[in-house]
Amino acid sequence: MKTGKLFGIGVGPGDPGLLTVKAVETIKNADIIITPKTEKKDGSVAYNIARKYIPENVEILPMVFQMSNDMEAVNAQWKENRKIIAQKLDEGKNLVFLTLGDPMLYSTYMYIFNEFRDSDKYSIETIPGIPAFLGIASYINQPLTEWEENVLIIPATASPEKFDAALSAADNAVIMKVYKNFAYVQEELRKHHMMKRSVMVSRAGLPDEIIQRDLDSLPADYKPNYLSTIIAKRDED
Repeated sequence: MKTGKLFGIGVGPGDPGLLTVKAVETIKNADIIITPKTEKKDGSVAYNIARKYIPENVEILPMVFQMSNDMEAVNAQWKENRKIIAQKLDEGKNLVFLTLGDPMLYSTYMYIFNEFRDSDKYSIETIPGIPAFLGIASYINQPLTEWEENVLIIPATASPEKFDAALSAADNAVIMKVYKNFAYVQEELRKHHMMKRSVMVSRAGLPDEIIQRDLDSLPADYKPNYLSTIIAKRDED
């Protein structure tokens, strides 16, 4: 029997209307839709975004990807997920793995992609999506970068040394994963004169989207939503 194909699809920042035509067509022709989530109790945001395009007869396969410091448990979970996907592909099923934003940018899909990318047995195709920070730039009408300016993308979970050096070299910065280290990010934005022109958007494109333009006024113990991104530009004065 011919093996199935695995598709990684980026569903964009939140608005279902921002999925590409190719993404929608692939979703409609899938046999199984994999909906990743970080905890067993959580729903899948990626699934909710793409739901209107998913036919009723398609099998939905929730798949947990643990975010933990217990690498033994994490590796065991990844191994189990790979086993399940390989089994479905061996059955000739075409699988779609949904992921927020773009599949090649800090996505859960990378864990599976790296497992299958060099396989001689299985075929894999990645369909890009709009990254959250590009959606945010459009929503707030703020160019991400202009003329000869540079733009840097970095997670707030990077080491302090790496984060500080990165902002030192940046004209504009996209700061992702700010939900854990918001107080530190505030300090760094002040230090590098990027606070005045910083905007944080949480759950971009979703009904409960929050746009915060005065980050300096937020308390240090403020806890941003997991889906929060900051766009920062160096002060003009």
